[in-house]
Amino acid sequence: MQKIKRAVISCYDKSDLVDFAKFLHEYNVEIIATIGTNELLQANGIPSVYIGEYTGIPEILGGRLKTLHPKIHAGLLALRDNKLHLEQMQQYHFPEIDLVVVNPKPIPRIIEQSAGSVDELFDQIDIGGITMIRSAAKNFRYVTVVVDRIYYPLVMHEMRAHDGCVSFVTRYRLAQEAFFCTSRYDRAIAEFLDRKSTPPPEDTSK
Repeated sequence: MQKIKRAVISCYDKSDLVDFAKFLHEYNVEIIATIGTNELLQANGIPSVYIGEYTGIPEILGGRLKTLHPKIHAGLLALRDNKLHLEQMQQYHFPEIDLVVVNPKPIPRIIEQSAGSVDELFDQIDIGGITMIRSAAKNFRYVTVVVDRIYYPLVMHEMRAHDGCVSFVTRYRLAQEAFFCTSRYDRAIAEFLDRKSTPPPEDTSK
């Protein structure tokens, strides 16, 4: 097992997040965060790096593009025992990321707020957070992924018990929950579209 040294945090539900981030800081974990999460952490005296500063690209397209960057996903997907992966990480100066803490806006709330409008629903669909969850879960042999605050105590317990590491069994369990999360998210969108009798009108002005 390797210690958790670097984490990306992007949470809609920020309940208990400050205490969890304080714990990570005590274990010398570098925290990278999206703008809202970063503001919360810094307001509570927890050192963190804004993800736009980390990647060199600020949030653009009205917030649609935040975390879809090679520096983030290479850090999540690199196999730590693969020589080519490690050489390429060094070549592009991409640090490894060991922990992802992401919980997207609840899909039922997104559907409710869209008021039946396909365009409004699609405007609110999470892309970057869901993608980070999938990248981290895909590489669970090296990366810990947390999609719900109920798992904060488990991760803290593991790190205390294993000198800053999370066991393989727990990483596997958290990866399972991560894929349950993304599958529920996509299924809810698909079921919403399935209930629509016709597609939205085409924009012929373009």
